[in-house]
Amino acid sequence: MQVLVVLDHPDPRAFSAAVASRFSAGAETAGHRVELADLHAEGFDPRWTLADIEGDRSGVPPADVQREQTRIARADAICFVFPLFWWGMPAMTKGWVDRVWSWGWAYDQLEDPELSLQRPRTGVFLVPAGARSDEMEECGYQQAIETQWLKGAFGYFGFRTRELLVLNGSKGSKKRREALLDRAFEAGKALKDPGGPD
Repeated sequence: MQVLVVLDHPDPRAFSAAVASRFSAGAETAGHRVELADLHAEGFDPRWTLADIEGDRSGVPPADVQREQTRIARADAICFVFPLFWWGMPAMTKGWVDRVWSWGWAYDQLEDPELSLQRPRTGVFLVPAGARSDEMEECGYQQAIETQWLKGAFGYFGFRTRELLVLNGSKGSKKRREALLDRAFEAGKALKDPGGPD
């Protein structure tokens, strides 16, 4: 399979970058081809502007959006890697989603979030988080994130197979961080074919 890894972190030495690298290594170990979209290094502009609206109206999106959509068209699986910010996506990831997964290209069925104009793909979220897993469960954050991403956006994306791995304790000990990196490697190695059984 062709795998697109979308990384959102401005520091190439950050734990998120290490997660993306380990996930990619796992995917390559399983025989998949990996392409990295490092949004900060590439200078992606996350701002949704009038040019995007006009692109939706005309069916001709801005050139930078077209480039991202071409990358997505090559991919059988997409993995998002970003740190959990205020119980959501950082601005760069949110802007990439807002601009690239546009109306008329990704979806046009507002009443059914499970209908996408995209072909079936595998989707994975790898999200480093400083918060503890018990804290997220007790406060309802985990359920809220799953509802928003797994039952919401992933449907419009056409993701047939969906996985959310919140990597809790990412600011913890070296041993803890290594264990989380091992989880990222295994997630890449275990990627499912979107055309195969769930």
